[in-house]
Amino acid sequence: MAYDEERIARLLKALPPAPEAWVKAAQELPRSRQALDEIVARAEADLQFRKALIADLEAALAAEGFEPDERTLERLRDRFAS
Repeated sequence: MAYDEERIARLLKALPPAPEAWVKAAQELPRSRQALDEIVARAEADLQFRKALIADLEAALAAEGFEPDERTLERLRDRFAS
């Protein structure tokens, strides 16, 4: 079955709005990704920072002025646990 752009637009319009939590999470993704990339890059370049992250993630980040959200902290814990 072929769908043209107008048909797809009508079908999308018929859907209920996305839940508020989904919208908020999608809006926060770029900021979270940027913070994660910055922290990981710094840890790769700075042995002392990497050791501090492994010893106490939250304290090391706070000492350097980072305020990551819980999702970013979880990803960092996974990354530096090994």
